[in-house]
Amino acid sequence: MAQDNHQQPALRVYLWVWLWLFVLSVFSYLVDVSGLEGFPKWSLITLFMLLKAGLIMAVFMHLVWERLALISVVLIPPGVLLFLMVLMLLEGQHVLSSRLLSFWQ
Repeated sequence: MAQDNHQQPALRVYLWVWLWLFVLSVFSYLVDVSGLEGFPKWSLITLFMLLKAGLIMAVFMHLVWERLALISVVLIPPGVLLFLMVLMLLEGQHVLSSRLLSFWQ
C-alpha cells in the first residue's frame, strides 16, 4: 500500500489561528466603538481586516506549506492587476496629451 507524504498541520495550529482571528475581530470591534473617526478609524479597521485575511489564506488555504499555491494565489493576480493598471495609465496619459494638444491648436 502506498503511503501519502502529505503532512497535516497539528490541530493546535488551527486553534491558535482561531484565537488570533477572534482577538483581531475584538480589536476591530473596539476600534469601531471607540469613537475614532476618519482616517485613523478606517486605517485600523483595514489593517485588522488584512491581518485576518492573511491568517485565513496562510493557514486555511494551506499557503504556508505550499510554495506553488503561494505564488499562484498571492503573487500572480496582483502582478496581473499591476500590469493592467500600467496599461491604463499609459492609455490615460496618451488621451490626456492628445486632448491637450487639440485644445491648444
